[in-house]
Amino acid sequence: MAPGSGRAGPRQPWQSVHALLVLPVALILVITVADLRTPSNVHLGPALVIAPALTPSFAGPRTTAGVGALAVAAQVFIGVHHGGIGTSNHIVQIITLTVLVVLTVLYSALRERRQAQLAQVRTVAEAAQHVLMWPLPEQIGPLRIASLYLAAEDEAQIGGDLYAVTLSDGSVRLLIGDVRGKGLPAIGEAALLLGSFRESAHRHIPLVELANRLDQSVTRYAADLETPEEEGERFATALLVEIPDRDPVTRMTSCGHPPPLLLSPGHAVTVPSLHPSPPLGVHGGAEHTLDVFSFEPGDTLLLYTDGVVEARDERGRFYPLADRAARWTDDSPEALMHHLRRDLLAHAGGRLGDDAALIAIHRTTTDRRRHGREDATRQG
Repeated sequence: MAPGSGRAGPRQPWQSVHALLVLPVALILVITVADLRTPSNVHLGPALVIAPALTPSFAGPRTTAGVGALAVAAQVFIGVHHGGIGTSNHIVQIITLTVLVVLTVLYSALRERRQAQLAQVRTVAEAAQHVLMWPLPEQIGPLRIASLYLAAEDEAQIGGDLYAVTLSDGSVRLLIGDVRGKGLPAIGEAALLLGSFRESAHRHIPLVELANRLDQSVTRYAADLETPEEEGERFATALLVEIPDRDPVTRMTSCGHPPPLLLSPGHAVTVPSLHPSPPLGVHGGAEHTLDVFSFEPGDTLLLYTDGVVEARDERGRFYPLADRAARWTDDSPEALMHHLRRDLLAHAGGRLGDDAALIAIHRTTTDRRRHGREDATRQG
């Protein structure tokens, strides 16, 4: 679910650096005036360091240096007013304040550099996400689609969960999966599975045969790369879905993946009874089963990974996806994703312990196959 686009609104006065500069400058003036009005045995000058110490929270090193220079100048002015800057007490105060200002400027420079590095990391992560997981088309054939991806790691935009869609001989094929692990370390296996799906899904082979090919890819990957300590630990769950353009059914093959939810108008939620095989890469040559279910116009199929249903609240309770989704069965896929994102994060306290992905697929009564095919081509 891509963040909304649009122009940013006008900046509020308190949000601008120039407006925020009023606080440290005002502090310098207040402390200076207060020191000048107090007896000579009371020294408020050292408190001037507060002003440059606050500045890095909203400004860069140059602005911090300017505020620091103003604070040092105020300290010198105070020294002159109280009998000259040649006294040992004033010299110590001026030197101490100068050293603290220099350290604050250095901190501000390091902080700015760190922020630039984090921004670059985010940019690279977002680029990798678009390379590995192409955005799903909003309309493909008679289907409206919306997706949501929440990575567990703070600076990651992708992780071990994955999804993809393709057209194949009058039907739409989707993959949703979850490789072992989370966050950035799981990206390699996720990329392998996505590449294998995109290479094979459009060849019109049966869904069971497609699952066999994905199983072989994961098994080869594990054999080539896993260490003796990792033996048997590289695997992935996957759900393959095929939705014909004109037949009101959906075909599924589950490889150890949670079953989807079928949302029907009137707050009805059902869970298709699948016959899952082991996860991909666990038992080479495992038999896969094809399950067929009704998928009528007006219904919405909700696919998800276990990071959604295993999200816990402060009491350790799992997220009740079926109960929550029942509230929004009549909403559009986009609205459903919006509600679930907000509700899931609120349930988990704002942060998930595992990567999470959801796809909402709504069958419309209008066949837009040609338009959907053009959209899918542009996404590819």
